[in-house]
Amino acid sequence: MKTAFKASTIATALACLLLPISPLFVERWYSTGLYPVVQRLFTPAANLLPFALFDLITIAAAALAVRAIVRAIRLARQNRNWRPVWTTTVNLATAAAAIYVVFLVCWGFNYRRVPMTARLIIDRGAPNEDTVTALGLQAIEQINALYAAAHAAGDVPPWQDEQLRAAFDTVQGYLTDAPRAVPGRLKQTIYGPYFRWTSVDGMVDPFALEVMANPDLLPIERPFVAAHEWAHLAGYADESEANFVGWLTCLRASEAAQYSGWMFLYWQLANEVSGPTRARLAAVLAPGPRNDIDAIVERLRRGQLPALRESSWALYDTYLKANRVEAGVRSYGLVVTLILRAKFESNWVPVRRAQ
Repeated sequence: MKTAFKASTIATALACLLLPISPLFVERWYSTGLYPVVQRLFTPAANLLPFALFDLITIAAAALAVRAIVRAIRLARQNRNWRPVWTTTVNLATAAAAIYVVFLVCWGFNYRRVPMTARLIIDRGAPNEDTVTALGLQAIEQINALYAAAHAAGDVPPWQDEQLRAAFDTVQGYLTDAPRAVPGRLKQTIYGPYFRWTSVDGMVDPFALEVMANPDLLPIERPFVAAHEWAHLAGYADESEANFVGWLTCLRASEAAQYSGWMFLYWQLANEVSGPTRARLAAVLAPGPRNDIDAIVERLRRGQLPALRESSWALYDTYLKANRVEAGVRSYGLVVTLILRAKFESNWVPVRRAQ
């Protein structure tokens, strides 16, 4: 690679990383402009394949990097000159910079869009334990009522669930006038064991814009996990916003999806309240939902490697903060605050600010 090209590629990546970009600019020209066009091309193409393109991309990238490093070291030893190692290091840095720019163009700039709190009318103050508890009791009421119907529905793959897909389309219309995102199928991946060990339910491939899921997910978990990842495909990179969109989507779909959505919210709420309040909420659960929660807990405990999980989430926290998500992994739990502060019309329809 020419020196000028290498320098310009690295400089472009550093500029994208360090220079401030207006959220309004990103929202108008990228998140509701270029990105929907890219997503509506990439995701349908990825959906045609039963395997994860992310597996091929990462394996190929790792193999090429290792090959280049080994070759450089061999040449350096043969010639007793470290120039091949230096050249390879610069080439790898250039490749990493190029990958970062591609990541931003394909999906990553969504981290810098206008936040949901600026898109919706926020008309209530910060929630306290009483309001969180009230929402928790509402979630439990719904869970108890939906349990039988949700379990009678069978296990329908979310990607093939027309009600869930239609609900996702509807919710997108509440939040933006941009073209609707295309849902992605939940794919198996060679990183499935890693998902299991670190308690990751799913992720979006930021290059091929496909969805990969934990192979151990229970049927009651899949609708919400799918809706959450679809929200990422729609450009909502922040985890609390993806949770918000995923939850609203589930509420408008089948009883099984509604059950999955309310179960997720109960799980989040239980982490937001004190021990005595958590015990009070748990005591209201009917036996069926309680068994489902026990099954989820057992799934997590069975596959988890605590040390790897902690290091993995610490790394993800760093990744989120590097992409200007100041709350880091805490953004997962901020969905409770968003639900309790946003203004809704009937049937949980969020009210947008006037543009």
